Amino acid sequence: MLSGKWKFLRILLLSIFITAATSVYISQHQPPATVVNTETPEKSQFSVIQHAENHLVYPERVNYQSIPLTSLNSSLQGSDPKTLALNAIEDVGEEKGTRKVEVIYPQNNQALVTITHIPQNSASVTAIKYRVEMNTFGRSLLVSSPPVWEIIWAGSQIQCKPGSHQSKSLKCEI
Repeated sequence: MLSGKWKFLRILLLSIFITAATSVYISQHQPPATVVNTETPEKSQFSVIQHAENHLVYPERVNYQSIPLTSLNSSLQGSDPKTLALNAIEDVGEEKGTRKVEVIYPQNNQALVTITHIPQNSASVTAIKYRVEMNTFGRSLLVSSPPVWEIIWAGSQIQCKPGSHQSKSLKCEI
C-alpha cells in the first residue's frame, strides 16, 4: 500500500503530464490566423465612413468634438474614474470657474464621466462640457483591489450664451 505522500506525488505528476499533453493538442489543432492587408488608397474615405458609423453606434457623442487621447498629458489608466477624468481634462481646459462632475456606470465594466465647466468671466461661453468614456482594463495584482480603468474616448462641447453663435473653429463669437 502506498503512503499519502506517494499518492499525492503520483497525482501531481499525472496532472502535469495531462496538462502538457492537452496544451500540445490544443496548440496543434488551432486554425491558422488569417492576416488581411487593410491598406488601400481610399483610406481617408474609410475614415469618414468609420466616423459616421461611430456616431450611429454612439449617438450621444454627436454634439461633442473628439479630443485625441494622444494629446492628453495625463495617464490614461487609473483606479478612480472621477480622478482620471479630472486629470485628463485639467490639461485641456485651464480656465477659472466652477465645475460639476457626474460619474455614471452604464454597465459594470464601463464608466462615463461628464464634467461641466462654467467659466468665470466669459462674455460668450455659458459652459464647456467634457465627456470621458472608460472601460475596465483589468485588476491589479490582488483580487480584492479596485479595477483599473482606461480612458477610451474623450470629447468636449461649448455652449454659447444667447446672442452669440458657434463658429467653425468651435468657439463662441458675439
